[in-house]
Amino acid sequence: MLISELGQAGLWQYVILALVVAIAAFLQGVGGVGFAMFAAPVAVVFFPELVPGPLLALGGSVSLLAALRERQHIIPKVVATAVSGRAVGTIFAVLAMTQLSKNVLELLFGVFILIAVLLSISGLRIAPNRKNMGIAGVVSGIMGTLTSVGAPSLAIAMQNLVPANLRASLGATLFLGASFSLFSLGIAGLFTLREAILSAILWPFMLLGFSLSSKVRHAVSAIAVKRLLLGFCSISAIGLIFKSLF
Repeated sequence: MLISELGQAGLWQYVILALVVAIAAFLQGVGGVGFAMFAAPVAVVFFPELVPGPLLALGGSVSLLAALRERQHIIPKVVATAVSGRAVGTIFAVLAMTQLSKNVLELLFGVFILIAVLLSISGLRIAPNRKNMGIAGVVSGIMGTLTSVGAPSLAIAMQNLVPANLRASLGATLFLGASFSLFSLGIAGLFTLREAILSAILWPFMLLGFSLSSKVRHAVSAIAVKRLLLGFCSISAIGLIFKSLF
């Protein structure tokens, strides 16, 4: 029954996605970000129905686990401002998804993934004040709802926080932001019961990957993980852009 919910994708694609979700959750657990940046490019090629809804559900779940792991370090004011901005960006993104063609959305997906990579390596240093957090939240809402990758702009805005505060506050923001994105997509008819079932099917693999990260995260180089992740995302995004154009 569960496999039949995957439709024509077939068992082998489900196995690939289960592995991708586990690896992505592991990366998120180690570095604080990475779930959607790793999983989304693979999903959009092999099983587009997972983007953005199910990946938002899975990514939001792993972000919640990360936030709860260090919940004492969450900064409520930072989270509240970022989530407010994300709500605005989400509304714009959902409106765009109801008006644009699939081909245009695929092109935007690839472009936004590249933007996420560029933001991640930009070296920008901004203060985590109310204005910057709000702007980062809007950008996160647009990119996160369209592609499920909404962390980079928020990570830049929060990067001057103490690492524990950054991880916890970022996780809380991404969870709340993903929840609002899913609610908005559901209202627009873009996140259905079938997609919710797909999220549930893959949820145990997300939990497995995150659990493994808890055991080894202090022994794994976060910098090496980030470089691997950004390289993979760049190649994937360029491939998607060429696919949508040609």
